[in-house]
Amino acid sequence: MTRSRLLWTALVLVAAATAAGLWFRQPLQGASSRNGDPQAAGATATRGGDAPVSVITAKATTGDVPVRKRAIGFVETPASVVVKSRLDSQIMTQHFEDGQFVKAGDLLFTLDDRDLRVQLAKDQAALARDEATHARTQADLARNQQLLAKNAGTQQAVDQAIADEKSAAATVLADQATLQADTLKLSYARVTSPIDGRAGAVQVAAGNLVGANSAGTGLVTITQMKPIRVSFTLPEREVPMLQAALAAGKALTVTAKAPDSDRPPEQGTLNFVDSSVDTASGTIVAKAAFANDDLSLWPGQYVDVEVQADTLIKAVTVPTVAVQVGQKGSYVYVVKADDTVDLRQVKVALADGDRTVIAEGVADGERVVTDGQMRLKPGAKARERQSPATSAPAVKQDNLAQGGRS
Repeated sequence: MTRSRLLWTALVLVAAATAAGLWFRQPLQGASSRNGDPQAAGATATRGGDAPVSVITAKATTGDVPVRKRAIGFVETPASVVVKSRLDSQIMTQHFEDGQFVKAGDLLFTLDDRDLRVQLAKDQAALARDEATHARTQADLARNQQLLAKNAGTQQAVDQAIADEKSAAATVLADQATLQADTLKLSYARVTSPIDGRAGAVQVAAGNLVGANSAGTGLVTITQMKPIRVSFTLPEREVPMLQAALAAGKALTVTAKAPDSDRPPEQGTLNFVDSSVDTASGTIVAKAAFANDDLSLWPGQYVDVEVQADTLIKAVTVPTVAVQVGQKGSYVYVVKADDTVDLRQVKVALADGDRTVIAEGVADGERVVTDGQMRLKPGAKARERQSPATSAPAVKQDNLAQGGRS
């Protein structure tokens, strides 16, 4: 009785061990389908039979693809001028509004110029007086020269007349210089804009006293808005590309767009590359000029920058989602004419958003799988299914119909 009971217990233990082995082996096989090996994944998925695998495909296309380098930049103005008074005077009139766009030469402020006009009148009177004196000395010189010629005068008198005439002429020149200087000072009473740009907030209102070239706050700041430039940095590995463009005189196209703006990107031209690489960050500073006619770029604003470094001519592109990465590198599944799939190792030349440029492995017009790759293996049958994007309206309508029935 004891011997039969031991035999029965041994049989139960053997059966339990066999069941446990089968139970553990199935998850291990499933795990092999997730280790990135497309061969194992396809074998596991199709072990139950040769039924076609439902996939979504897209055609590889050929076209010219721009090579873009992306960076974060900020907008800076080429010129910003703090307008100050060049006279010790009082502001009489303000001729513009805060934030107004002005042109070079536009009148901004009028200062009190009454004392300068009085001084100018004095200068004009002094000039007239000294011009009369000069005319008298010229006449005296001529008279003394005539008397000397008739032996009725002396050489000493002639020499004195020459000295008096030259002294009077110099006095006239000094008066003219003083008159010009005071006329220039009088022009400073009309404060004009030195550049085209946008006026900031007025710092000193009409009625206040201002000092000549004071170190304090200026009257207003004029900021150039058109054209404008964007400064950004690129990794030092892009230096050869920039050097080649500058050496060839090639104008690289640069686009800039504010991250939250609905406006299309502004297009400009690269016009500056710094003379050295920043050793701390491993980057080089570059700048681009923009017309900014619609004022979409604002000084101090951060923008997304794209530099069109080159263009790949007649490049083969596929959707980025079609490219998978395995143990041997990048690959895609290509659906052949008989609806069987072929695993192709590919060489990726450029990945840009939702499109990837393939240098080797796929030809123009071939169909590549964009969804369902994990259930495929080389030689498996594939069946095209409708993309979720195109089937979404039907699902939405079906849901509405179900809601109406409920």
